Amino acid sequence: MASRAKNRGILLFLCVLSMNTVSGCELLGRFDMPSLFKEGDIMIGGIFPIFNKEIISTSAFDKEPPKVQCEGFDWRVFRWTQAVIFTIEEINNDPALLPNISLGYRILNSCDSPTNALRAALTLASGAEEADVTSHCPPAVTAVIAEAGSTQSIAVAGIFGTFHVPIVSHFSTCACLSDRTKYPTFFRTIPSDYYLAKALAALVKHFGWQWIGAIQSDNDFGRNGILAFKEKVEKFGVCIAFVASVLHTYTRDKFLEVVEIIKQSSVKVILAFAAEGDFYPLMQEIVNQNITGIQWISCVAWITAPRPSTPEIYTAFGGTLGFVMQKKAIPKLKQFLTNINPYTDPHAPFVRDFWENMVGCTPILPGNTGNEATLKRCIGNETFMNSEHDFFDVTELRATHNVYKAVYAIAHALHQLVFCKPVGEKPVKLCLNLSEMHLQRVNFTNHFGAEVYFDENGDPPANYEIINWQLINGKVHHVTLGNLTFAANGDYKLSIDEDKIVWRTGKTVPTSVCSNVCPAGTRKAQIQAKPLCCFDCVPCAADCTPCPKEYWSNERKDKCIPRTIEFLKYHEPMGIALTFVSLLGASVSLATMVVFVHNKETPVIKASNFELSSLLLFSLFLCFLCPLTFLGKPTVWSCMLRHTAFGVTFALCISCVLGKTIVVVTAFKATFPGNKVAGQFGHAQQRIIVCSCTFFQVVICALWLTSNPPYPHMLFTSSNNMIVLECNTGSEFAFYVVMGNIGILAIICLILAFMARKLPDNFNEAKLITFSMLIFCAVWITFIPAYISSPGKFTVAVEIFAILSSAFGLLSSIFAPKCYIIFLKPERNTKKHVMGKTIN
Repeated sequence: MASRAKNRGILLFLCVLSMNTVSGCELLGRFDMPSLFKEGDIMIGGIFPIFNKEIISTSAFDKEPPKVQCEGFDWRVFRWTQAVIFTIEEINNDPALLPNISLGYRILNSCDSPTNALRAALTLASGAEEADVTSHCPPAVTAVIAEAGSTQSIAVAGIFGTFHVPIVSHFSTCACLSDRTKYPTFFRTIPSDYYLAKALAALVKHFGWQWIGAIQSDNDFGRNGILAFKEKVEKFGVCIAFVASVLHTYTRDKFLEVVEIIKQSSVKVILAFAAEGDFYPLMQEIVNQNITGIQWISCVAWITAPRPSTPEIYTAFGGTLGFVMQKKAIPKLKQFLTNINPYTDPHAPFVRDFWENMVGCTPILPGNTGNEATLKRCIGNETFMNSEHDFFDVTELRATHNVYKAVYAIAHALHQLVFCKPVGEKPVKLCLNLSEMHLQRVNFTNHFGAEVYFDENGDPPANYEIINWQLINGKVHHVTLGNLTFAANGDYKLSIDEDKIVWRTGKTVPTSVCSNVCPAGTRKAQIQAKPLCCFDCVPCAADCTPCPKEYWSNERKDKCIPRTIEFLKYHEPMGIALTFVSLLGASVSLATMVVFVHNKETPVIKASNFELSSLLLFSLFLCFLCPLTFLGKPTVWSCMLRHTAFGVTFALCISCVLGKTIVVVTAFKATFPGNKVAGQFGHAQQRIIVCSCTFFQVVICALWLTSNPPYPHMLFTSSNNMIVLECNTGSEFAFYVVMGNIGILAIICLILAFMARKLPDNFNEAKLITFSMLIFCAVWITFIPAYISSPGKFTVAVEIFAILSSAFGLLSSIFAPKCYIIFLKPERNTKKHVMGKTIN
């Protein structure tokens, strides 16, 4: 049925348009809708709800079509119509904007009804009835400013969008109108509800409200607004307790039903996403029943409306927070408004209603049959020059300024279309014939200046003010608290100075939750058929919530306590002892090296291969420093350093020992006649052995660090109150290869040294090397079970002890006998004694 009615409307619209393309105009019928009219070269239409109540009367026998009457004159909307007329006259007097082209207007009343808005749209499309149609065909409407309500705008935009007639709304905020596929020519000078929903959700999140109610207008504006709001706040864990609907055409019983919902609910915060006309009857019922203690949140629609801004309404709605459009002033508009007079144009529609509403008397006009019975007759000298009515206050305009911007948006688009140049550049000539534009219905929607009025979706960049209702000198005022600015990409920044918020007398910002936070020792139990925000608190049982890994439960099982983090520290006694021993070993290695350098020409030092001995002492110095990397809190760098430094330094150390062992073995072989092996194993070959073995270890460590290096790891022990920080080896294969390489070198050294242990010299170094390798292997063999069985930080301590023990074993076994001879038995430091030729 809806599509069939829409097709009939489009067919009628096409018929009307076809009649405008001929020399004469003949109307098939008319809706008899009065309009504010002035002819111009280009016509701009307007549809406004000057009256906000539609009354349809039908005859008893249905022989005549129903008659539509409108009541409830709205002086705010009438100011919007006057803003259109004022702006058009201002543009016509501007030599830079549309020069030598006059704008005309035709403004109709929609009676705040979608059906009446459709009648107005078809009336605008059919041409001006007020013109003298016998002389010429007046220009058709090129663009339309409509409508205040989203539902009415949907009806109008659906008709005009098919024929590329731009629609610019100043007050329709439904986000659904941003759909370019359905409404390709719809624009607006007010942000859509998409941005307002984000603003309201940010406000709710700012104050920590988690349990709120919602009241919506029972139309597209309210339903789509609440839907967008729910999508935003549910991401913050906010629950909507109820959603009630209101509409100005509802009976009193329906409003009382909403009041009962509010009274029975436990919410302390309610969002009213409703138009002022729809919400005001509910406000009256709430005041009558003395419902207080609720924090109200408002949308743009009613927060600054004059009708609810009274001390009586303030008793229940004081402290209401809401978002409004930024206010602006229109210069010279007040003088224009004060000059409105029914005697200037007695036939102008709506002016007499305005006069009766403002002055309170009926003007004496030709054919006056109005409210003479209820209103006194005007004298004729009434004036608005000194009136203090809000109608004439043009310093803080919001919706009226949006109308002002809408007319200028159309004018700038027309200028760009007609002259092919933006305003400010001197036009050379017309690049489009006006008659062609009227006859061919040229589409100029793409000429709307996005950088000035609209973003790419037809919406202006949102900019809201946060306001709060305050009672000052017996009158409700709207006090600005801060700004919530939305850019085109949806980013926002909320700024509220809570010290400036004047809430209901003596009360602070309320909390609104369905269920309070469960105390210690209890857990949440979801209530069936209730939102997630509603739950019971029951004592913890076997299914209580476990603590995070970093915490452990206390004995009462009602609190999570942080675990103790354990690692081997420098400043604890064990760390101090290991550090001292490590530095002591390094110092002894350096001192031994100094002794060797000082006595390098003595027979004992020469017999022990000074070059390899010095390199061995340097490697032992590094081995003693390795334990320092095992102390302290494990980090990425310390974990990589401790394992690779240990592997490389010990590989260098054992390689040197291997070189010394091979020298001893070749010397032993040289005692046999005709054996020339000793002469072939010189210093170059010794260096090759040391470098090749060490280089192989370095390559393994480099591959280890690049592929899967060691990293810090948290070990959760069986004890509930401790976390051990350790270094995970990363690649276990690489770790075993590094350790295996050192073990293989040590075993080769032990075997070769054992073979040469019976060399007949007095100073047989093979015995010393054999003893040192036995100590080295014994230490690391016993290290394995001790390492596995040690708990926590003692694991690292065992590893450090193994490193220090094996290093001290090498240092004492190989170098202690030499130092003993140098310092205590210098008489033995001779070549004869070393060669075994001195008899004891």
